[in-house]
Amino acid sequence: MDNYRINTKCVQGGYRPGNGEPREIPIIQSTTFKYDTSEDMGRLFDLEASGYFYTRLQNPTNDYVAAKIAELEGGTAAMLTSSGQAANFFAIFNICEAGSHLVASTCIYGGTFNLIAVTMAKMGIEVTFVDPDASEEELDAAFRENTKAMFGETIANPSLEVLDIEKYARVAYRHGVPLIVDNTFPTPVNCRPFEWGADIVTHSTTKYMDGHGVAVGGAIVDSGRFDWMAHKEKFPGLCFPDESYHGIVYAEKFGMEGAFITKCTSQLMRDFGSIQSPQNAFYLNLGLESLHVRMERHVLNGQAAAEFLQSRPEVEYVRYPGLPGDKYYELQQKYMPKGGCGVVSFCLKGGRPAAETFMKNLKLAAIETHVADARTCCLNPATSTHRQLTEEQLEAAGIPAGLVRLSCGLEDKDDLIADLEGALNAL
Repeated sequence: MDNYRINTKCVQGGYRPGNGEPREIPIIQSTTFKYDTSEDMGRLFDLEASGYFYTRLQNPTNDYVAAKIAELEGGTAAMLTSSGQAANFFAIFNICEAGSHLVASTCIYGGTFNLIAVTMAKMGIEVTFVDPDASEEELDAAFRENTKAMFGETIANPSLEVLDIEKYARVAYRHGVPLIVDNTFPTPVNCRPFEWGADIVTHSTTKYMDGHGVAVGGAIVDSGRFDWMAHKEKFPGLCFPDESYHGIVYAEKFGMEGAFITKCTSQLMRDFGSIQSPQNAFYLNLGLESLHVRMERHVLNGQAAAEFLQSRPEVEYVRYPGLPGDKYYELQQKYMPKGGCGVVSFCLKGGRPAAETFMKNLKLAAIETHVADARTCCLNPATSTHRQLTEEQLEAAGIPAGLVRLSCGLEDKDDLIADLEGALNAL
């Protein structure tokens, strides 16, 4: 499929049915797989042969869908996880351990911020958070001898900063670590971080990739370009024998193209078991088949809503990188010329009470702890997804108390604007 455009890959990537085989990806709803001899199974456990023995590690349905996502992103290998949080945790923990250090943008999803700042800190992994707009010199200063990775979001959730991927990639490259980018909001239809120097991409497939609010999931994709052996002392888990898996050296046996995902599957999925169910992977693939069509409408509706909100006196400011004059307009034009996503963040005059009144008066848009759905939804991050953050952390993340995150769905844009107008008039 390498020669096909991304629209075609959305529909037909990942799965190549043979003569008389199912046209749609089959759901292999089985925990285990049968083999004729113990030698056959032994070769699988030794990673000497490809195949399946237990769905906690791998499943054919999941692998077909992961292969499609790898094709969409332009990567060499991918895996599905039970959620986007699991994807980010696995991607980081696959190369970090107690005593490691991570550099991450401050402007990331609240759950990911908490994962890195609190939960992974309990595991002995330290983090330095940096302003996404920091200069290269300021980013350089955040690195330490034990820094193992750099992390950011293509479009930050919910504050909508656009990551300067090339700048972050240059800095990460200078320090011999991979750049991990969460590409959930634009999806590979609108942005492909590997083309700008990123090394690992993650997704919450629960969002636009699924697009219909039916299946929680995540994905990790490897570009296959980071040379682990060139920095082997930094990455012992990949470049030295894994005694928990027959002493295998992943970077030697599977090379740059396959080492990261193979280790992540053989070690982390084995031990944590956060696999996506085959049924959810099937639903995810149905969403992927229309992703290229849906993203165009999401962007159209997001742009229309942002322009309308910008014209209203009740609104203090609007954040949407597609608006000329937005701080991140030029970066979006560079990395996402077709548009970013359908999410608009705006701050109402009157703070949290105004946000609550506004949302209560919406008729079409629903208040949900969700985003990037076919149906329009919204929430006030300070009282929901980012509730665990202090006032200082909220400010650092660019999330004031009166901020509303509006996720524009696939409805008619005129109906969406009428709904916004009615709720604003209630103020």
